[in-house]
Amino acid sequence: MTAIPTVIDEELTRIAGSRAGDELVTGVLRGSAGEHDGLPLVAMDVHVSVVGLVATTTVRQVFRNTLGTGIEAVYIFPLPDRAAVTEFTADLAGRRIEGVLQERQAARDTYDQAIASGHRAALAEEDRSGVFTTTVGNLQPGEEAALTLVLTGPLPVDAGEATLRFPLVVPPRYIPGALLDGPSVGAGTALDTDAVPDASRITPPVLLPGQSSPVALSLTATIDSAGLGPVAVRSSLHAVATDTEGGTTTVRLHPGERLNRDVVLRLAFGSGAELGCAAVLAEDTIQVTLVPAVATAAARRDRDVVVLLDRSGSMDGWKMVAARRAAARVVDTLTDRDRFAVLAFDHIAEHPTGLDRGLVPALDRNRFAAVGWLAGLEARGGTELAGPLKECADLLRVDEGRDRILVLVTDGQVGDEDRVLARISPHLNGTRVFTLGIDRAVNAGFLQRLADAGAGRCELVETEDRLDEVLTGIHRRIAPPILTDVVVEVDGHAVTDPAPAHSDLFEGAPLLLGGRVEGAVSTVTVRAETAAGEPFSITLTPTRSDDKAVRAVWARARLRDLEDAYAAGTGQVLPARIVEFSLAHGVLSRFTAFVAVDSSRKTTGGQQTVVQPVEAADGWGMLGTADVQINAMRRGPVSAPGSAYPAAPAAAYGSPPPQASAARSVPLAGAPLPAVPLAGYAPRPEPGSMPPDGQRRLFGRRRARSQSQSESAENTSMLDVVLPFIDRLRALLDAPDPAVATELADALQTVGAPVDLVDALRRLAAALTIGDAPAAGAAVDEIRSLRTELASPPLGSSRREFWH
Repeated sequence: MTAIPTVIDEELTRIAGSRAGDELVTGVLRGSAGEHDGLPLVAMDVHVSVVGLVATTTVRQVFRNTLGTGIEAVYIFPLPDRAAVTEFTADLAGRRIEGVLQERQAARDTYDQAIASGHRAALAEEDRSGVFTTTVGNLQPGEEAALTLVLTGPLPVDAGEATLRFPLVVPPRYIPGALLDGPSVGAGTALDTDAVPDASRITPPVLLPGQSSPVALSLTATIDSAGLGPVAVRSSLHAVATDTEGGTTTVRLHPGERLNRDVVLRLAFGSGAELGCAAVLAEDTIQVTLVPAVATAAARRDRDVVVLLDRSGSMDGWKMVAARRAAARVVDTLTDRDRFAVLAFDHIAEHPTGLDRGLVPALDRNRFAAVGWLAGLEARGGTELAGPLKECADLLRVDEGRDRILVLVTDGQVGDEDRVLARISPHLNGTRVFTLGIDRAVNAGFLQRLADAGAGRCELVETEDRLDEVLTGIHRRIAPPILTDVVVEVDGHAVTDPAPAHSDLFEGAPLLLGGRVEGAVSTVTVRAETAAGEPFSITLTPTRSDDKAVRAVWARARLRDLEDAYAAGTGQVLPARIVEFSLAHGVLSRFTAFVAVDSSRKTTGGQQTVVQPVEAADGWGMLGTADVQINAMRRGPVSAPGSAYPAAPAAAYGSPPPQASAARSVPLAGAPLPAVPLAGYAPRPEPGSMPPDGQRRLFGRRRARSQSQSESAENTSMLDVVLPFIDRLRALLDAPDPAVATELADALQTVGAPVDLVDALRRLAAALTIGDAPAAGAAVDEIRSLRTELASPPLGSSRREFWH
């Protein structure tokens, strides 16, 4: 029997996205004026100016109110994770306002007071390393607002080639944990949990597949090689036009490109471009670029290597194929002197059949068994990363004079980055972590943070061609560093506030270090230790510069170190220290925010909040089931027997972790599911892992809602009753199964769903059992006919989900 179209899905999407009477509106707004009538973001202009190996980017977002009432527009979007946001301006209905950087809650208070007073205002906040939110309020009908952000960051270099990556979409992320009481802190589609207390700030609603983009995108990059020789540009994901005049190369995206994947430009400088080691002094900030020499053949230590492969549902399609190839290649590079282990994880971790669970010698038969097992893996389930990472670290905890290497292959699309970092950091103990991110909209910020925590490297792969390039040198990319514990001294004294904390030099990857100095500087000395344990030093004469980018790049790196130390619970880093540093150097952080208020004019009347939906991420072949696996923790287990996306284990919902051999049944509103085996490591999310004051500063106070979260009989509609089951209804219609239909009928009857829907499900189960296709089709038609009833939620309902 072929898959049945999910008509209920389509209707619920239309409902959830077009409640014009609600205060909070998400999803796709429809109206007589057109398909996207009401969506506020109409254009985004990006200009990147590259000078040498530093990029300064100006991002301009244009919002327009096409509704008949005032609006507050909210947009969740990505920016390069290593860039420092130093400027924010808002053109509010023709009046330009310079943004002011404040402590985050203070900025929110300023914004809220301005909105309550009728003033137009705008807010820019950082929610993750690479994920930001802009908000503009009291925008009146027909008015426009243009929000501009200026950011500066270094370009990563590998094997002499620099990469300019500009992300354009925040894909769905897996949200584990138990739901928190009270309203959520943001306006996204996910609800906040104890594992991801700001889940609602990083989960924008998503446009329906196949819809045309409502946002006009313009992106231009001008590249000045700054003495590094001619530059050759290649783009892996977009069609571009390139023009060179003098020493400047200009690259433009072709019109009509969508905001659904990263822009990736790779810049190969001329053969005469010897980067060299250099030191630059800009006022009180020193910046040192250390370029590795060609590695010499040295005695290699034996290695213990653990490969961890993400097989969760978001890895479906080309990503799963690429991930299997990458993991297999790592295993193939090992020799008989090495030991290894391979794990694959979704909501459980699995080991190759026939191999011990621990480290095994990298003999031909063991490597062959591991590679054969990898070849059969398919995407499924949720992304429970913290437990498998710790299991891998435990396998590598014995130090026997061997290099210990953990290789993670994933797209990184998890919401609990801080929790993962906090759990894994204390267990690394000298284990180097190498992350290989595979996605066209990869979570680069998190993967770089994880690699930094393990003093390793992060590689990003957006196409299969790029994968081939990475795999060609995979033995070099996961090799130990050439220099370790690199420090910078000025006139014999260590610099103040050195950054970044990750200070090892790897083959093919220049290292950029910075710090503060006092007084005159005559010489800069770099000291380190070689792979052979011998001391290394080099003395440089600094070049003076008035380039503000030097200070911005160092300040952002220092802030990232402080934020990661706070999240991991290492050291005595307090929010007040991060706020002080952020404000002193004018660089946005997760504890601060930019706010702009037009206090010269007032508006009248109220406003409704409209959350800008984002494009479906390119290359994601599982949008129909993305909500099933990514947010399973938030909505409860939704998978059916035989589904490709099994329900997540009960431990992830906050239940005490069972024994490794135990199996547990996870009920859904009275409908039992088959027992799910647990690996024993899946922990209860650590509530309170972030101090309350830190949570307040990071996420701001919880947003007020127009109606209480409590669901009384007065505001409970058929939609409210059915919503918790909608993912299982989808799964049933995609893969009809009589047992699933029966379970859903029982569950819906328990919660008081309409009798017609329950009866239709029972008739569908009976028809499928005896193979009566016409009767099954009639039952499906009856379920479809209920869409009118499903389309009648009361205005002001507290439900605000956006259904893909």
